[in-house]
Amino acid sequence: MKARLAAPLLVGALVAQRLLELRVARANERWAHERGAVEYGQAHYPLFFVLHPAWLLGTLLEGRRPGARVSWPALGLLLLAQPLRYWVIRTLGRYWNTRILIVPGGQRVTGGPFRYLKHPNYAVVALELAAAPLAVGAWRTALAFTLLNAALLLGLRIPAEEAALRAYAQGRPDHQGGE
Repeated sequence: MKARLAAPLLVGALVAQRLLELRVARANERWAHERGAVEYGQAHYPLFFVLHPAWLLGTLLEGRRPGARVSWPALGLLLLAQPLRYWVIRTLGRYWNTRILIVPGGQRVTGGPFRYLKHPNYAVVALELAAAPLAVGAWRTALAFTLLNAALLLGLRIPAEEAALRAYAQGRPDHQGGE
């Protein structure tokens, strides 16, 4: 199958998935804020909101170049990541959203995939950021956005989340910080 035909279908499916997930995330954010949640990492949040749409656009544009073919192993990896993604979302339940919100009285989630990885959602997203573009022959997009994502995660997001999780451990979720 030619990537030129598959790229719009793949990107369309990912956009639909992300939009549906954003609805869930927004509902969970409202729930958390109603319970007095404190947000960490607000300053870097817009960077991820630029990164992900740019990744989708890059995947679409590079994937539509003439002669590119679908990589079935990469597509398979992307499809295998989806149950893992929803395992994370299901395990976090109402606590899952796209922000770092600490709800007073809440506890750190340690079940499900969190038994095996400290930040499983970020591992799944990293896999998706590489696999989706590779599935349609967009290796430049895969490389660029994997590196950008890694820099943002390791330099900003994970340190902010760790600071937030320390607030849980110290029983003071009203502490502002994490950046």
